[in-house]
Amino acid sequence: MFDPDDLARIRDAKREWEEETLEPTIERFGERKEAFATDTGGPELNRIYTPDDVADLDYEADLGLPGADPYTRGVYPTMHRGRLWTMRQYAGMGTARETNERFRYLIDQGSSGLSMAFDLPTQKGYDSDAGMAAGEVGKAGVAIDSLRDMEVVFDGIPLGEVSTSMTINAPAAVLLAMYVAIGDQQGVARNKLRGTIQNDILKEYIARNLYIYPPEPSMRLITDIFEFCAEEVPNFNTISISGYHIREAGSTAAQEIAFTLGDGIAYVEAALDAGLAVDDFAPQLSFFFNAHNNVLEEVAKFRAARRLWAGIMDDRFDADDPKSKQLKFHAQTGGSTLTAQQVENNVVRVAYQAMAAVLGGAQSLHTNGKEEALSLPTEQSVRTALRTQQILAHESGVADTIDPLGGSYAVESLTDEVEAEAQDLLEEIDDRGGMRPAVESGWVKRQIQDVAFERQREIEAGDRVVVGVNEYEVDEDPDVDIEEVDPEDEQRQKERLQAVKDERDDEAVEATLSAVRTAAASEENLLPPIVDAVKAYATVGEISNVLREEFGEYRPAV
Repeated sequence: MFDPDDLARIRDAKREWEEETLEPTIERFGERKEAFATDTGGPELNRIYTPDDVADLDYEADLGLPGADPYTRGVYPTMHRGRLWTMRQYAGMGTARETNERFRYLIDQGSSGLSMAFDLPTQKGYDSDAGMAAGEVGKAGVAIDSLRDMEVVFDGIPLGEVSTSMTINAPAAVLLAMYVAIGDQQGVARNKLRGTIQNDILKEYIARNLYIYPPEPSMRLITDIFEFCAEEVPNFNTISISGYHIREAGSTAAQEIAFTLGDGIAYVEAALDAGLAVDDFAPQLSFFFNAHNNVLEEVAKFRAARRLWAGIMDDRFDADDPKSKQLKFHAQTGGSTLTAQQVENNVVRVAYQAMAAVLGGAQSLHTNGKEEALSLPTEQSVRTALRTQQILAHESGVADTIDPLGGSYAVESLTDEVEAEAQDLLEEIDDRGGMRPAVESGWVKRQIQDVAFERQREIEAGDRVVVGVNEYEVDEDPDVDIEEVDPEDEQRQKERLQAVKDERDDEAVEATLSAVRTAAASEENLLPPIVDAVKAYATVGEISNVLREEFGEYRPAV
């Protein structure tokens, strides 16, 4: 990028500045710390960045232009100048009716996408009346037992006009089938349905533990979804390959993108092994990343991830369709960064994290409510979180030019360093036989746990400042409204479930569940019989139990 003579002059000027100005200043006044690093303990930061730090940068090969390979500067030519990111707000209240009311409120407040949270029993494939569900119904999200619950959630919400993201993994096929069934009821053509299912089971084995089946049949379910959606629901993103929970578990920024892209590679390989053509399903892959506090590191992370994925799809999988190489991602602000102490500080954290996601080129964004370290967010808190995005979009100016930090010596240097660290991890994963063996052996989880332990030690020792927690503390109890789940909701949900079972055609349910069992025991795609089963009002638990009987349940190695 720079003429060698220019670089030589810059080096000489920097050396002179260091000797005559910088070193005497440091000797007299010192610096705040001996060394400065990124938020996750990654690259040690230089005192100043100059063209010399990006001397090896090849503009066309490493940066290019927005919407063009290698997509470092964004996946679309106009990025946010053409269309703002989708402003999603995550919602899933205890009951389907409450969730519907929250969704309607968000749409009225200007939200352009819905994001649906499910309670733990639903995520584990249990109905609300199952013994394993006791005490957890509606606690971490909405309880969905049957299509009747989904009908209530989307009552009055036209699926042809909204984009819906569903954070569901092990039973993703069942919840996707319910969404398709609702679209069919509303008369919306399946090719008009838009949204995303998370459907990222490898991440569950790594970070969240909300799995049901062993890895092999779980991967089969994912590739069945790829195939079904390519043919039936082409505008629905079939997977949101998630680094968010990997980062929440304590990973570094480089680990977040390395392990996420490693999962992505495993899904592509599984689909190819199932006989799918890469360009038939790869354009529907999407990613889900965390947005943390260190703005420059986060922007570099998002840019590095795009460049890495474009290279992976080109070099490993010979993808021809440009859309197959475009890493499109949703971001959510970092839940693990929020504090129960001085909760109003979380509004500021969320704003900076959201800005990092926008500067990094996110396609959609969720901003957390300030009190989420304590409870589900209140309506007022959700509105403030949404307004944070709207202020970013319309008042801050960060969305008015494409990749505004591109060309920054610091950001380009950090992008290279994060990418190199992630590439080293991907090579080690390959040496271990790929992502599935690396996950199943526990190696990936250990890498994250080691980092999380070290970060917590730094906080407790005071080496890492968390405002309001180990510095700038005040002696006061949190003064916030708490969104609480009505303890009677669990019993009422069980009663609604029983009413569905009493009203439905039992013979139709048994016939459709038998068809699911037959498909599971063969190589038939599971989605069509699951769609039939949910339309007959077979429950999440009933369908999941059929698959449990056929596939078994996963037991992690000790």
